[in-house]
Order: sequence, then C-alpha cells, then structure tokens
Amino acid sequence: MKNIFNIQTEQDFLEASLKTFRYQYDHVEIYRKFVDFLNINPDEVNSLVNIPFLPIEMFKNHQILDKNVSTDLFFQSSGTTKMNLSKHYIADAYLYKNSIYKSFEQFIGKPEDFIFLGLLPSYLEKQNSSLIYMVDFLMKKSDQPENGYFLYNHKELFELLQQLKDKKVILFGVSFALLDFLDTVKTLNLSVYRSQNLTVIETGGMKGRKEEMTKDELLKILQDGFNTQKIYSEYSMTELLSQAYSLGNNEYECPPWMRVMIRNAEDPLAYEKEGRTGAINIIDLANTHSCSFIATQDLGKITGRKFQVLGRIDHSDIRGCSLLVS
Repeated sequence: MKNIFNIQTEQDFLEASLKTFRYQYDHVEIYRKFVDFLNINPDEVNSLVNIPFLPIEMFKNHQILDKNVSTDLFFQSSGTTKMNLSKHYIADAYLYKNSIYKSFEQFIGKPEDFIFLGLLPSYLEKQNSSLIYMVDFLMKKSDQPENGYFLYNHKELFELLQQLKDKKVILFGVSFALLDFLDTVKTLNLSVYRSQNLTVIETGGMKGRKEEMTKDELLKILQDGFNTQKIYSEYSMTELLSQAYSLGNNEYECPPWMRVMIRNAEDPLAYEKEGRTGAINIIDLANTHSCSFIATQDLGKITGRKFQVLGRIDHSDIRGCSLLVS
C-alpha cells in the first residue's frame, strides 16, 4: 500500500482509500459484518461515495481492530463515568505520531519552533486521552523547558504568558477552560499582553460546562480576551488518528491523507452537494488498523477544499447505528 504521507493527487487518495477499504473489509471483523449487513459487494466499490462509513457509535460497543495485530494502547473518549465511552485501539503509535507531526507542520509550523502550553483540565483528569497524547508528543518534539500543563491555576498561566511574550507560544486549550481563564483574568482586572508570538488553538469541548455559543462567537471572545487574531481550531476525535486545522473563520482543512464528506442526515448512503449542510463522514487513512471510514454525529458543510463544523445531530442515534448491537 502506498505510504499515506506521500499522497499528492486525488487519484493517489482514491487508490489508497480503495486499497484500505478492501484491506479493512478482509481484516477488521466488525467492519466486514457492517458492510455485509448493507448487502454491499466489496468488489463493486470503486469510488469514495460507494465506501460504507462505519457509525462512530460502534467504537462504544466493539473492538474495532485488525485481526492480525494486538495492542494494549487505546484512547478513550471523554464523558461521565456513567456513560459507555468509545475506545480506539492503536496498533501503530509511530503512524499516529507521524500524522500529528506532519499535520501540525503543514498548517502551523515545525513543533521545534514553539513553546507548548496546555490548558486541558478535563482531559488531564482522565486517562487514555488522544488529545493529551498529541500535545505530549508535540512538547517532546519542542523540548522547551517552559512547556507544561495547567489545570485551574490561571494566575500562574497568566504570569507565564507575560514572561514569554517575546517567544513563539502555542496555547492548546479546551473551549470552556479558555473561557474560564479569561473570566479569571477579567476578575483580577488583568489584561493579556498583546503579542504576535502567541497562538491559541482551541480544541472544542464545551461538554455542557458553559452556555452554548456558536463557534464564531467563541472565536471573537477569544480574540478579544487574548489580544490576538491568531485563534486557531483543531478538529479530531478519539476515533481518528489525524487532525484538521482551522486558521480562522471556522473553516477547516484536512491533511492529504484525510477527507471530509457530507452525507444526508436522513439517508446515510446519500451525499449532499457542496455548500449544503449534512452529517460529517471522515476518511482517515492513518486509521490503518482500525477503520478509516467513520460516520460522525457532527453536522457540517463543505466549500471547496475546506469544511465547517456546525454542531451536532439532534437525537444522535444515527439511522444504521443499531445494525450491530451484540
């Protein structure tokens, strides 16, 4: 199979996707059962729109893993202890690290050029977070003494940001934690020093912790609070090994080995035209040993090579998700 990081053209991506589909049909039991249930002949799948996308809920009840590999490494979705959480088993950590590095380098820059700070309390407090694994990896590549995480010690983070105003800093933050930090700054009557060297990357994740707002509203609050226009966003999830980035305007771009497609929210086998809202399907070729074709619960739309995330599907038990209950 062609190295996914060498993909350059649409034909390269199509060929890699079809080879991955056939490999995973043969070697990932749950995916094969899902395709068979849909009465789809894998030999007749010859385009991206013909590929069946596995409902993301399957990761909550099944081990989605290549039968030829075994692994103890897995990532688990965030949520309350009463919830049935998704687990994504990782057979090739090296592949994930390559995906992290190459995506970050493409959209942001070389990790070695930045100091990394993490305001990710809800993820730090849980084990097996793919987000923490990603930020840890970037910190190790950066190897700067100032790198570090912050739970709720907002004043310490504020003071460090002032000290680092002349250095290139990436602040990764879950949305509600970034807003909490700005609330603390306001309460203490402080103001973040304006710096062209500070980049904030929000990773989503209100999770009911703050009053819901649109992404545009969130970005405006963060721009004003941090005194910078460089408020970027990262889009990924436990079930993926690749990341899309938005450098503004809530418009995300994928690396060459990842694609977003917009399906009809009522008919999971039909697709929407460019510019129309529907449910997000993701092809992530870094998911070599699990499933590269994921039907998510997110709503979005595509414009050209970019896509927007517009919220979640109401009553998100998507049609087709109950096909494999046992």
